[in-house]
Amino acid sequence: MYKFALFSVVFFQFIFVSAQTTIQKNEVGFTLLRNGKPYYVKGVGGEVNFDKMVAIGANSLRTWGVENAQQILDEAQKRGLTVMLGMWLQHERHGFDYNNEAKVKKQLEYFKTVVDRFKGHPALLLWGIGNELDLEYTNPNCWNAVQDIAKYIHQTDPNHPTSTVTAGLDSLEVNYIKERCPDIDIYCVNTYGDIPNVPSNIGKFGWNGPYMITEWGPNGHWESPQTSWGVSIEQTSTEKAIVYYQRYKNYIEANQQYCLGSYAFLWGAKQEYTETWYGLFSKENMPTEPIDALEKAFKGIEIKNPAPSILKINIDNKVAKENVELKAENKFYAEVILNLPDSLKQGDIKYHWRVMEESTDKKSGGDVESEATEIAGLILKGASDSKILFRTPEREGAYRLFVSIVSNGKMAYANIPFRVLPRSAEDKQARFIKLKYTDMSSFDL
Repeated sequence: MYKFALFSVVFFQFIFVSAQTTIQKNEVGFTLLRNGKPYYVKGVGGEVNFDKMVAIGANSLRTWGVENAQQILDEAQKRGLTVMLGMWLQHERHGFDYNNEAKVKKQLEYFKTVVDRFKGHPALLLWGIGNELDLEYTNPNCWNAVQDIAKYIHQTDPNHPTSTVTAGLDSLEVNYIKERCPDIDIYCVNTYGDIPNVPSNIGKFGWNGPYMITEWGPNGHWESPQTSWGVSIEQTSTEKAIVYYQRYKNYIEANQQYCLGSYAFLWGAKQEYTETWYGLFSKENMPTEPIDALEKAFKGIEIKNPAPSILKINIDNKVAKENVELKAENKFYAEVILNLPDSLKQGDIKYHWRVMEESTDKKSGGDVESEATEIAGLILKGASDSKILFRTPEREGAYRLFVSIVSNGKMAYANIPFRVLPRSAEDKQARFIKLKYTDMSSFDL
């Protein structure tokens, strides 16, 4: 599909030779080749902790933009990693008009300079032209813009395939890309809970070429069960670890004839619905339990020093799906129950509990969100133990109780949403009498 060519490029006085990525069609499907050798992508999506990528057996990383492309490519090259270099095309949902020829041309000219600058870098694996342009859009002309960039890449860079990424998999977008983007080589899908349907649907929808899963991980917040007051229930880190491993083995690795690999999301930390929903690292940059699952999947080995594993989190013996509703300014127990291996003792574990307001800055497509607010002073006893006594906030509304559990330099975590209900006049009077005549210092766990 691509002619062989070598380019010598000078970066910071080091001479690098461009590597070649090709797609080979065979009797059963397709194989990605790097310098003529099969190269199955075991990737992560993110631009941090490069050494940890190597340690867990990843061989590639994905970016969404080119702001730090030079540094990222150079750091990847030092470690033998490759890069799916993303081009962040503007979105209609952010106000970009793909009928505005001048703006579309300006965008094209910019990305031509990007291609010219980085096409010879030896860490470059493939180009990712746009991410989820189909999310909340109405104008299919965005695919014409994708095609213009892909066409330019084929004209000037014979060494690297082109791709574009859709939000999930839909037959309409498959048809648009087939018809309007003939220079796209690899169809890329961001998918979460729907990943089991991708291997069968992508061919059914009409894409007969190679594809990749370029974001995947836990169940998305939009596809998770909700409480009666309408907030999504997040999987624990243990539940996420299970689905990372199973989804990789069953729906990615098992379909290598057409699926050329994947990029797990997110190699980093971010606030998206909650502060823990998608990040594979905590906001303090500590590796979390699902990374163990990725290492097990990528390397095919058991983890010797695993993160703690969670069986259940509850408030007053109620789990999240039981819609935990609590009166304001009352005291309640909460507990996290672990499944500890023989090598791990309770004394080796650190717990940290927090009460957080439910985030009100919830957006779509991974757009930047403000962090939720922590309500300090509510953990009354057991803040460093598996069982706590806590007080509910004074103000009614939606909250979450978060716990993080650290051992072996790794973190497990869970949260349980709860709703605070206002106190009635009778409740307030009863509380006044109780506080006046009862010594609460003897309240024990």
